[in-house]
Amino acid sequence: MKNQYQNPLGSLVKLFNAPTQLVNFLSYMLFFACGLTCGIILTFHVKRISFNLQVSSSSLSPTPPPQLSIPPMPELSKANRVGLKEFLKPTNVMHDMEDEELLWRASVTPKILEFPFDRVPKVAFMFLTKNSIPLAPLWEKFFQGHQGLYSIYVHSDPSFNGTEPDESSPFYGRTIPSKEVGWGNVNMIEAERRLLANALLDFSNQRFVLLSESCIPLFNFSTIYSYLMNSTQNFVQAYDLPGPVGQGRYNRKMYPPIAIQQWRKGGQWFEMDRDLALEVVSDKKYFPVFQRQCTGSCYADEHYLPTFVSINFWERNSNRSVTWVDWSKGGPHPNKFIRTDVTEAFLEKLRSDNKCEYNGNSTSTCYLFARKFLPNALDRLLRFAPKVMHFN
Repeated sequence: MKNQYQNPLGSLVKLFNAPTQLVNFLSYMLFFACGLTCGIILTFHVKRISFNLQVSSSSLSPTPPPQLSIPPMPELSKANRVGLKEFLKPTNVMHDMEDEELLWRASVTPKILEFPFDRVPKVAFMFLTKNSIPLAPLWEKFFQGHQGLYSIYVHSDPSFNGTEPDESSPFYGRTIPSKEVGWGNVNMIEAERRLLANALLDFSNQRFVLLSESCIPLFNFSTIYSYLMNSTQNFVQAYDLPGPVGQGRYNRKMYPPIAIQQWRKGGQWFEMDRDLALEVVSDKKYFPVFQRQCTGSCYADEHYLPTFVSINFWERNSNRSVTWVDWSKGGPHPNKFIRTDVTEAFLEKLRSDNKCEYNGNSTSTCYLFARKFLPNALDRLLRFAPKVMHFN
C-alpha cells in the first residue's frame, strides 16, 4: 500500500525535471527581473526631475517679472492733430535727403486723383540764384495779401551765408538744400530738377515757374495766378536752330536716345504744370545722356528741357517762354537794365507790346516776367510797380 502523503521536495524535483515547465519558469523570472529593473530606473528619474523643478521654482520665486507701465493714449484734439493735409504739406523746406532720395520722393504721385480734402492749388515760385535776391522787396509787394496761393523755393550757392530775411518776409526759411552750380553746364539742370523736386513735395503746388534773382513780375499776383492756372499748355521755349550754337552743339554719342533731328535749343527759364514737372524729375533716359555727353561748348541748360519736352510732350507745350529777355544787342548774354532804363512806358511796353497764342487764341499778354534787372533799378521799380502793375 502506497503512502497517502507524498514528499513535497520530491514533487518539486519532479517539476524541474520536466523540460517544458523549467523553460516557463525561467521566462517568468526573466520577465519579473526586467520589470523590476525598469521600475527602479523610472523611479530614480522621476525623483530627479521633480527635484530640479523644485529648485528652479524656488530660485525664480523671489524675483517676480517686472510690471510694464503702459502710458494711456493721449487724446487727439484739433490743436495737435496731424491730418492728411498737414502731412502732405512740408512746413520746412530743409532736409537731409540726397538728390537720388529727393527725386524718388518727389516722383511719388497718388493713383486716386480726387483729393480727400479741400485743396487750393498754388503756384511754386522757384528762384535759382547765385547769392541773395536783391529785388526781394519788389517781390514782397507782389506776394502781399495772397498767402495760401503760392510757395517759394530758393536755390542759392551753398557757400552763400548772407543774412536771413526777416520773419515777416515770404522768403523767410524758404532756402532749400543746395549744391554748387556751374552756370551753363549740367549742374544747372541738376539745380533745376532739385528745385522742382522740393516743390513737388507739396501736393498743393500745381504750376511751377523758374526765375532768377534778376527777374521781375510784369503783372500783379492775381493776373499771373489766373493766367497760369487756366493755361492748358506748358511754357518751355524750344526751337530748331542750325549753326554752331544750335545743332553744332549736338554730340553724335547722344544717339540713339537723341537724334540730331530731335535736338532743340531754348531759354532755361520755364513754366510748367505738375504732370510735366513729375516727368522731368523722373527722367532716367535722357538726363543721363546729357550728364555724359553734353560737355564743353554744349550748354545743357539751353538744350535739355527743350529737347526732352519736344521729344515726349510736344503737344502740351507752347514752345515759348513767359519770361521776357532782350537779345537785340547780340552776344552770348541778354541785355541788362539799370536804374535809368526803368520807366512807366518801358514797363507798359513789356506787358502788352507782343502777339502770341494762349489756349488757342491770339493775345497780347505773352510775358508774365522779365529779366535782367540790376539791383540799382529797385528803387524805380518800387516807385512804378503799384501804378503800372496794379499791386495791392
